[in-house]
Amino acid sequence: MGNGEWGKPIPHSPFPKFTCATIEKYWQHNCFAMVKSKSKSKKFKKGQKQSDKPVLSLKEQLAQKRQAQKQLQELIQVVSISALVGAVLGLLLAAIADPKMAVAPILGIPCLALSYKYPRKAIWAFLIYMPFSGTVVYALGGNALLQLAKDAFYIPALIGLVQQCKRKKQPILVPKELIPTFSISLGLSLMTLVVVNGVMLTGKAEGQPFLQGILGLKVFLGYVPLIFCAHYLIENKKQLLFCGRLHLILAITCCALSLVQYSMLKSGTCQGTDHLSGDALFKASVEARCFVGGSLVYSPSQGMIRLPGTFVSPWHWGWFLISNSALTFAVAFSDPSPLWRIGGLAGMAIVFINAVICGQRIALALVPVVTIILLVLTGQLANLKRFIPIGVGLGVVIAIGIATNPQLIQERIESFQGRAEASPPQAFIEEQFHWAIRKQKGILGRGLGGATNSTRVFGGVALVETYYPKVLYEVGVLGTIVFLVFVTHLVILGFKSYRSVREKNLRSFGSSFWVFTLIVSYNTYWYPLDTDPVAVYYWFFAGVILVLPKIDKQEQEKAKLAALEAEKNDPKLRKKRTKKEDKNPKIVTP
Repeated sequence: MGNGEWGKPIPHSPFPKFTCATIEKYWQHNCFAMVKSKSKSKKFKKGQKQSDKPVLSLKEQLAQKRQAQKQLQELIQVVSISALVGAVLGLLLAAIADPKMAVAPILGIPCLALSYKYPRKAIWAFLIYMPFSGTVVYALGGNALLQLAKDAFYIPALIGLVQQCKRKKQPILVPKELIPTFSISLGLSLMTLVVVNGVMLTGKAEGQPFLQGILGLKVFLGYVPLIFCAHYLIENKKQLLFCGRLHLILAITCCALSLVQYSMLKSGTCQGTDHLSGDALFKASVEARCFVGGSLVYSPSQGMIRLPGTFVSPWHWGWFLISNSALTFAVAFSDPSPLWRIGGLAGMAIVFINAVICGQRIALALVPVVTIILLVLTGQLANLKRFIPIGVGLGVVIAIGIATNPQLIQERIESFQGRAEASPPQAFIEEQFHWAIRKQKGILGRGLGGATNSTRVFGGVALVETYYPKVLYEVGVLGTIVFLVFVTHLVILGFKSYRSVREKNLRSFGSSFWVFTLIVSYNTYWYPLDTDPVAVYYWFFAGVILVLPKIDKQEQEKAKLAALEAEKNDPKLRKKRTKKEDKNPKIVTP
């Protein structure tokens, strides 16, 4: 084409006339179309993701609304009837006895009804209420029967959960492997209840020995069904993480309240026991109660401090701290979320601070020891990526605490050393065993509840401060041996259970909980398995360990489905898989 011919159409050509302006318009049009098509494809993908969820028909939506309305009506009916019954009983109790006691039926009757109706929610409520139960009990007057109030959640919830499993034809006796040893232990305990408490002691001993035996049996084996509850409460990984995080929040909350209690005593807002004289300076007193919890000793002039935290007594609080040294450790090292792992570190730090200031020597000794045992037995020392940040953070917190309160730390260490020298733990335990053996009268023991403090409302109790001598005194040599076989069987099953788990976070949670159950199973100093919170945490987390293989199977199936979905969307992964299959063909035998 010569000059001046550009832009003219070629004769008989199908193409239009092209100029710079038309080319520019064509480019803009195509670019806009590409962008529009991309945005449409994104919208299509989002719509496709949303469409993966099942779309309910109008009939199904109306059925769901009717079901929700029915459930709401049932809830209103249960609450209104139980509240009316509770109010009537409360007014009668207020007229006959202490007006404060009227609160018990007003709150207790609706609690019983709702716990039976909604057992899973009731078990969560039971776990949440338990650390604050001591505060509630003494706020309402401190009656001994109020200490059983937490079972208003547990017992009806257990019955309700059993009924639900029957209706759905789900197994109740889980795990089946544990049933033989538990059945033998329960059978021997029932023999002691009937023969010793029911026949030999009735009419001869003071009080009501059979009722004392029933309560003693409830304390001894009453929380074993929490293994069954955990089996149906923790059904997936999400619920397991919720459980760990919930107990972390409870530990931090209770420890924070205890720090407030200590600051109020130190500042003089609460008097404590330092103004008293003689033996009263060294005895825990309910009158000295401060802010939360129950009886305490605060006589810093005598170097005597025993704080109860949110529990009824300093001993209970000490074992709450020991238990939570394991539970906070589990979240700090096992939770997949970095934020919650930092929360776990904070929980470990505040538990350690409370172990120092509470004055309980056993908490001061066992909290760091349990942490070290957990680090070794769970293998977290080798997990440098998690151990180094948590170890450094915890070390900094402890160093700051020692630097700011050197005198307090020194007092606690000297108190611990003085107690160990005056009464060595091993000698004390040995002496208690000899005493329990001397008191034996037959193979069935001296009767259930005979050495359990919480049963003293029904009769006299012997003072035994170590667990297995106490079991020996109550159920005899045979009952003690069978119970030891039962908990050993539980420990072995728990070990096999968590070791079979492949998912690393689940395995880490399982190892932490297993170490806790191992320590408590063979601890004989004091009687943690008889009291809150260890009596609850031990059986519940044993159940959690035993359910981990089921959760692990769910996670493995999810991982397989995710891998297959990724292969469908990514042709490279498909090619890699086909290459592997070509290299390693499956040999089918006839």
